[in-house]
Amino acid sequence: MSAALKLATGMSDAEWEARCELAATYHVCHQLGWTDLINTHMSVRVPGEPNHFLINNYGEMFDEITASSLVKMDMEGNVLGDDKGKFNAAGFTIHSGVYKARPDANCVLHTHTRAGAGISLINHGIRPISQDALHVIDDIVYHEYGVPASVEECEALGRSLAGGGGCVVLLNHGLLTLGETVAGAVMRLYMLERASELELIARQLDEPPVFIQDWVVQKAAARMQKRRKEPTYGVPEWEGMKRQAERAGFDWKR
Repeated sequence: MSAALKLATGMSDAEWEARCELAATYHVCHQLGWTDLINTHMSVRVPGEPNHFLINNYGEMFDEITASSLVKMDMEGNVLGDDKGKFNAAGFTIHSGVYKARPDANCVLHTHTRAGAGISLINHGIRPISQDALHVIDDIVYHEYGVPASVEECEALGRSLAGGGGCVVLLNHGLLTLGETVAGAVMRLYMLERASELELIARQLDEPPVFIQDWVVQKAAARMQKRRKEPTYGVPEWEGMKRQAERAGFDWKR
């Protein structure tokens, strides 16, 4: 961060680091093809400010987003700071709903990928038929479609997540993941996306899929529940994704 920007905004080092991590997330999602023009959104809770979060400036493509272009908001929908950027109203509804319901969530990711939107058309659509599904199946919540950008939907999403779960299939809509860290949320989304892709492939085959045995599913769930609580969950993969984005020439640290 430039000294001038830090002085002008009074921004903490922790907030700048969170901004860099979130901006990197947008570039990684761009590289993975998890985009829908300017729509869909990723956010992080501001460190030390539990009622504030960062989200994209609505109108920027994912590969245009930088740490300084992100919008800082509170849970009432107010944009904070002198730079009054735009935000997606439905995005505010989704992200504020998650953060209010889940104090453990520090990052929320939402996509409209073809696989994710496709699996969202089927209630309880992801089955224990792939190794990838075993990474997320015990952690999935299915949330019924509601009126976007409404108080009712914000509250309904909070109720769906109040009991736990870090992988959400927003029915008739897309995917969402949350995590204590950016790396954890990204890893969940990667595996949820993979599970969705394989599930849709299986449903197009002429043969019924092979189901993984229940005892194996249960052992995998126990292992993943322990793994997701570890501070290193998803970190090696996330650091690798950022290096790959940097090699592609993306510059988000500005």
